[in-house]
Amino acid sequence: MVLPPGDEPHPAKMFDMYMLVLSGGMERTAAEYGELLHREGFRLTRIVPTQSAVSVIEALPDLDGA
Repeated sequence: MVLPPGDEPHPAKMFDMYMLVLSGGMERTAAEYGELLHREGFRLTRIVPTQSAVSVIEALPDLDGA
């Protein structure tokens, strides 16, 4: 799930708490996913919402190295 900006309720925000408590993990915002992918040599190309709470995160290798 991608955390939406702002303080509006969203299923990802509750799931973020579950992940933190149960596994030490976390959900991320679009910007945080972009930074994570960039650090690993990829670039975020788009986030596709679905009819559920999850999204499809599309990334490609960052061949420019920028």
